[in-house]
Amino acid sequence: MKRRQFNRQLAGLMTAAASIPLLSQCGRNNPASRSPILQKISSAEGLLELSLTAKAQTQAVARKSLALLAYNNQVPGPILEARAGDIVRLTLVNELDNPTNLHYHGLHISPEVDNVFREVAAGDRYTYEFQIPENHPAVTGWYHPHYHLRVAEQVFDGLAGPLIVRGALDEIPEIRQAEEALLVLKDFEPKLQGNSQTLSPLAKRWGREGSLITANAQQNSMVSIPKNGLLRLRLINASASRIYQLQLPEHPWFLMATDRGAIAEPTELETLTLSPGERAELLIPGSREPGNCEILSLPYDRGLSEMIEGMGKTVEQMPGIVRSEKRAIATLQYQPSERTDQLQLPKQLIPVEPLPEPDINREFVLNHGNDSSAGVTGFIINNQSFVMDRVNTRVRLNQVEDWHIINKASIDHPFHLHTNRFQVIKRNGQPEPFRAWKDTVAIGGYETVTIRVKFEDFVGRTVYHCHILDHEDQGMMGIVEIEA
Repeated sequence: MKRRQFNRQLAGLMTAAASIPLLSQCGRNNPASRSPILQKISSAEGLLELSLTAKAQTQAVARKSLALLAYNNQVPGPILEARAGDIVRLTLVNELDNPTNLHYHGLHISPEVDNVFREVAAGDRYTYEFQIPENHPAVTGWYHPHYHLRVAEQVFDGLAGPLIVRGALDEIPEIRQAEEALLVLKDFEPKLQGNSQTLSPLAKRWGREGSLITANAQQNSMVSIPKNGLLRLRLINASASRIYQLQLPEHPWFLMATDRGAIAEPTELETLTLSPGERAELLIPGSREPGNCEILSLPYDRGLSEMIEGMGKTVEQMPGIVRSEKRAIATLQYQPSERTDQLQLPKQLIPVEPLPEPDINREFVLNHGNDSSAGVTGFIINNQSFVMDRVNTRVRLNQVEDWHIINKASIDHPFHLHTNRFQVIKRNGQPEPFRAWKDTVAIGGYETVTIRVKFEDFVGRTVYHCHILDHEDQGMMGIVEIEA
């Protein structure tokens, strides 16, 4: 179990991490905030049934009063938990002033259900009903709006919540004995959400970020870890644009699952990078002396830092643009335990079988530019911007394809595919260090990534797009039609 960096350029991240002084170490007293207990709604007797109301309201975030959008009066929204095979019956009630809808990010369900083209008008409601497939893997997913042209603002303003599917991974003995915690990583901007200032046009162009970085709507949330026990930590990047580079200095942590489920064995990390939409599950052994250990969010340049620094103090007058700085995003706090021996990590998790060689290869070029057929947008895939009724890619059910995604821009464009999972095969011509099931992949400026996908189980129209949500709203999205 070698220490690795996940999921961007291994050597580069190692160098970056090594160059940052480890000012925060286990054992120091840190002013962490106790993470609020998120409401959990779990399935019972095979049914997860609930009403989810989207509404504008004032919320307390990190002791600041902000004008946000909330699901069921809380930010983040309630944890939804079900098992493979369960029925989900969810009524979305729209009490916003604008249309919205719901995307079940991380679930392998029909695009006729997870329908991003659906409009739930202001004052209206809609009931989503579907069955989670019996063979669905255990995943950490999330739900959020996906109404085109309003995705970035609605997610940035608070509409997001965790979605957990239980399965075979949860039955592994060591996993069953682990304590669980979940952190929804989210940034906010008091200048926009507290003082009614206007989003800077440049922030919309680049992808809005906030100066207030939170986990479960708290700054430096406290997470308990039992001495000699194991902590299973679920992480969700629910930010509209921010990319997190996370580090737990002087303390081991092990990757156990990515977007679409478990990897084959726990893999020790140096740093963990999460683009918007990505999730990860970590196993953290309580093997250090009791104390507090900070999880750091390190500076990350998504291709904008030089421009931001060149703007000097002007940046302070541009809400939605912030400098990348190091800070503690959460703190592990050791708790007494009756264990005298360390609970061991599982040696094996869930095998990740390789997908067969592809039937078809395709190329997707991400760039900045205008598509005259779509109007002025600014972001393109294969020289086209999103048009609501235009199918950009047609694929066959059960076909295996390699998609070569080429970022010709100088800034990051994380790529998300709806409905189906994929495996990352190569990055810049080099194979990935281990197999994993993904639905969102980080792609840095001028990088090329090859993903392999099998279109399974469902036909219909769905989408792929950049998960910097302002870029998606400005056209960096395409429609894929899966045909029988």
